[in-house]
Amino acid sequence: MSAPVFLAEPGTLAGVVVGGTYLLDGSEGRHAGVVQRRGPGERVDVVDGAGVRLVGVVESVGGEGVHLRVDDVVVEPAPDVALVLVQALAKGDRDEQAIEAATEVGADGVLPWQADRSIVVWRGERAAKSRARWLGTVRAAAKQSRRARVPEVGTAVDSRALAQRVRVSVEAGGAALVLHEEAALPIADVTLPGAGTAARECLVVVGPEGGIGDDELARLVDAGAVTVRLGPHVLRTSTAGPVALALLAQRLGRWS
Repeated sequence: MSAPVFLAEPGTLAGVVVGGTYLLDGSEGRHAGVVQRRGPGERVDVVDGAGVRLVGVVESVGGEGVHLRVDDVVVEPAPDVALVLVQALAKGDRDEQAIEAATEVGADGVLPWQADRSIVVWRGERAAKSRARWLGTVRAAAKQSRRARVPEVGTAVDSRALAQRVRVSVEAGGAALVLHEEAALPIADVTLPGAGTAARECLVVVGPEGGIGDDELARLVDAGAVTVRLGPHVLRTSTAGPVALALLAQRLGRWS
């Protein structure tokens, strides 16, 4: 069974060395020592969400936290092509279901999209609370899937801002794929960004329950996006993104 993962803040593992000790404290320390009852001799991993993984063994558990012996420190490089799920806001927490599963299959970022047909609307205080909930969702999913990197959660964009993001990404050598049931091009045949000196991104755009409007689609295509289909069936907004990301991860060699 793989070791459980606990999260430290980015940069806080920079001074940790093999053979040293590390104190897992705060809420993560309490969760490891009190809730999960991790004891001496058990292996646990601590990650900083930015690619650094501390491989540790519990030496002792106390009121201040869990003391670990550091057996290894691994730096996991960022992928050459970042997979970013652009998820339209959806009712019934289907958007959160989508980003949770997307994180588990390897998304490097998620971007909330206030699509024209989104029933849910993020404004003012609700926008801040909703984004905070998305942040919590991807952190929990990253821990569950034992990832060293936590996907970035962007600020919600409308269709005009999304088109601009698409244009910038494509001009930088990336790609933008819009999942659409009427598309002729299978996702298996689309051209993906190649590895380069600079990280490139592949945006995967998923619409809301009511679909993507014609004007929105035209704007995205004009900006450089390509419409693709997953297969013969129409998937829910909560399912389409994770399925697409899994197929793309396989094509990019992440699962080989």
